[in-house]
Amino acid sequence: MTVISRLTPFYHATLGFENFFQDIEKYLDTDLKTTTSAFPPHNILKLDDNRYVVELAVAGFSEKDIDISTLNGELIIKGNKEDKTDSAEYLHRGIGLRSFTKTLRLADTVEVEGAEYKDGILRVGLVNIIPDHKKPRKIEIGKKLNSTKAQLLNEGGVNYETE
Repeated sequence: MTVISRLTPFYHATLGFENFFQDIEKYLDTDLKTTTSAFPPHNILKLDDNRYVVELAVAGFSEKDIDISTLNGELIIKGNKEDKTDSAEYLHRGIGLRSFTKTLRLADTVEVEGAEYKDGILRVGLVNIIPDHKKPRKIEIGKKLNSTKAQLLNEGGVNYETE
């Protein structure tokens, strides 16, 4: 891909962000008009450091018309509303009742907590669950390297004591 040559300098300094760079590559290599949709309008609210809510304005849809799922780190919300052919003559039809798919990329630690539908607004609760091994921790200097022989460090002429 053409973007790889532009992003290559960042790969050595960002361990574990491969998906992030792949998303940027997709974003830059595709036509934004075909990948993003303005319908239905949505909000993303941050309730606190670990909780979020995605709101979608889906007036005219019922709960049975909406499907919410997750797949490969993406939240996928689909609405399928059959266009009823009625005998009414519309002078203006501004309420969107077309089918839609809204896809939002989730971080690896974000899980869907639940969903509710009220007054034409669909709310999907998300929670960021950070495992203990990914939380920040203090590394003390001065502890001996018991499990590591520090062979690579010794090659530089530095003498490390190990027990």
